[in-house]
Order: sequence, then C-alpha cells, then structure tokens
Amino acid sequence: MTGLKACFGRVYYGWIIVGVAMVSVAFWFGIRGAFSVFYVALLEEFHWSRGGAAGVQSMALITYTIMAPFAGGLIDRFGPRRVILPGIVLMALGLILCAWIESLVQFYFLFGVLAGTGATSIGVVSVTAILAHWFERRRGAASGLAVSGVGLGAFILVPLSQNFISLWGWRLAFVVLGLLALIVVLPLNALFLKHKPQDLGLYPDGMGEGESPKGRRMESLDNTWSETDWTLTRAARTGRFWALMIFPFCVITGVYIVLVHHIRFLVDTGVDKMTAAFIFAFIGVISSAFRIFWGWLSDSIGREKTFTLGVICVCTGICLLLLLETTGKTDLVYFFVIFFGSGWGVTAPMFMSVAADLFQGRRFGLIYGLVEGSIGMGCALGAWIAGFIFDITQSYQWAFILAASISMVSCVFVWLAAPRKVRQMRKMKVMEKG
Repeated sequence: MTGLKACFGRVYYGWIIVGVAMVSVAFWFGIRGAFSVFYVALLEEFHWSRGGAAGVQSMALITYTIMAPFAGGLIDRFGPRRVILPGIVLMALGLILCAWIESLVQFYFLFGVLAGTGATSIGVVSVTAILAHWFERRRGAASGLAVSGVGLGAFILVPLSQNFISLWGWRLAFVVLGLLALIVVLPLNALFLKHKPQDLGLYPDGMGEGESPKGRRMESLDNTWSETDWTLTRAARTGRFWALMIFPFCVITGVYIVLVHHIRFLVDTGVDKMTAAFIFAFIGVISSAFRIFWGWLSDSIGREKTFTLGVICVCTGICLLLLLETTGKTDLVYFFVIFFGSGWGVTAPMFMSVAADLFQGRRFGLIYGLVEGSIGMGCALGAWIAGFIFDITQSYQWAFILAASISMVSCVFVWLAAPRKVRQMRKMKVMEKG
C-alpha cells in the first residue's frame, strides 16, 4: 500500500483503476468488434451463409450472457484478480486456436465459446462490479471514462485486424490478437488491479473518513430503498429490476444490428473494405468521447434524460443509413458516423450508473452480471436477426427499421426504472466550523 501511494502521490487510486478498466474494455470490445472484419474474410474463403457465420458472434454473445452473472458473483466472492487473470489467458488461447479452424463448428466453439468465456472476465460486468466500490458522486463520469475503452478498442483493434488480415491473412491475424492480450492486458491487471478502496486504506471518490464532498453529492431520495442491502432475491421482487433488465436489452439489440452488419452493408454499397473498417473505427472514437460526456451529463441532469438524448442520436444515425441505401448519397456516411457513434456512447455508462444507483449491496456484482446477461442476449439477437432478415429479403432495410424501433422502446423502460427517484446529485453548501 505504501509503495502504491508513493508511486501515484496525490492521485486518487480509483482513477488508476479506471485506466486499467479502460484498457481492458478496449481489448474486450476491440476483439468483439474485430469479428466484423474477420466475418468478411471468412465469408470469402468458406462461402458460409451470412446468417450462419453471423451466428458465431451470436454464440460469443450468448456465452457472455451465460457467464456474466457467474463472473459478477465470483468477483463478489473472491475478488477480481482470481477471475480476470485466468479469463484473459483463456480468451487469448481461444483466439490463437482460431488460426486453425476449417469448419463453422470449430469457429463456433473456439471464438464463440472458448474466447467468449475468457473475454467475459474483462467485460463491462467486471468493470462495473469493481467501480461501484470506488466511486459514488462521480460514478457517471468514472463509468463513462472506463467504458470509453469500447471506442478505443474499435478505433485501434478493428482497423489493425483488417491490416493484419490484408498483410498476413486472417489466420495469423488471430494469433497476433491473442498474443497482444497476453502482452498488454494480462500484466496490466496483474500489477494494478484492486477490488475496493478499503484495500488501500481509502474511501470512495478519494474522500477521507468523515470528509464532506464539495460542490455536489449523491443524495438519497428514498432512504428505505437506498439503505437496503440488495440481494438478487430482493431485487427480483421489484418492478425496477425488470425495467433495468429490459431497457439495456432493447437498445443494445438495435445497436448490434448495426454494429455487426454495417461493414458488410457498406461494402455491398461499393465502399472498399479498409475504408469500411475505418468507418467502424471512427464510430468507436466518437463513442469514446461521448461515453465520457454522457457520463458527466448524467451526473448533472439525470440518467433518464441523458439516455433518452443518446437514443435519439442512435435512431438518427440509423435513419441516415437507410437514406444512404435509398438515395446512394455516400456523403451521408459522415453524418451516420457522428450520430450513431455519439448515441452508441450513451449505452454502457447508463447501464452501469443506473444499476449502481438502484441496487447497491454485497451482491451487486451478481445483480449487474444478470443485467449484462440481458445485454448479451440483446447483442446476440441483434447480430443474428439482421443476418436472418437479409437472407430472407436480400436487404438490410427492415433490419435497420427494427433497430431504430426497438431502441426507442428502451427509453420507456429507463423511465420506469426511475433511478431519479432513488438517488440524485444535489448541490450542497459546505458548512464552515465556527
């Protein structure tokens, strides 16, 4: 503990945890997002159906759905290091073995199950289970900064994977991705990851014992609710829990319809593969900046209003993609990138913050693991159903209409979850001792 304090000085160690989380999430999502460029290469080599090949991504997401509650519960019980470090090794092994696939079944198992199981350990469920202990009044900002790694992963690993594929082929590209996880993510988590601020003699948000926060604080509006030590059984008896499960599922289904298939859509419209990969990357960059912005904004105006604004951006981006297909005006791609990227950025910070506002307690990791399970189901459905619709209609038009519609439905459920009625940021005056 003394060595860490000497190394980082007056910097609150929670921000170091946020940095570790950002890099971990960047790899988690970067590898997930890189599926889109491997998808194109594998379709060209093996001539699988689009729905069948897209199902590999769905399998990875189903695996995440199943494993996320276990990961959250194990972190509650044993701490993050015993869960995350073995998971990184398993993820890397799955990726490296993908270099030897010869059939769709092998791809389903190695990428969808093996790598998917390992990747769960560095996903948002682990990050949320840890950050909930480190931050209270800055929860939105910390969550947004941590999950900005999603955009960084898309910006770095997706075009990098396409470059590896172009230079050496998709088999060696899988090997390099696995090795990068072992070289970068594993030692970073091994050296710096801590579960709770109390492990270092610290308190949430960097405050000292008995110290009052300046400017703003998280105020309880429902003491009975906020003081409850929420277990899964208690939470599942409330309507808010089910609204919390549904609103992420809806919006992420819509988002993943677009994320998994927009590269193939753009290539079909005449965009070259590398440009399409960079479009994905720039969406990721914009989402990273907006994850920080939306997190900060939600600490000021509330989670529900912030989420609704973000969903409006998502739907605007999807409508622009539909216009691109019908008008052929490629300039619309730039506006799609801006609106969809900014809207996508609202998702994870709000999932994390709303859950932590509502259901803090000893079993928060397990509860949020189930939320992430719901999110995983939405991701899997979105990845698969767009390919299924295309196979039937030979167009992505109805898939994109579905994406916009179900995203709007999610706004209803975040207002029903109503975190504003449980906890809210309030300005406060600091009383001087006379």
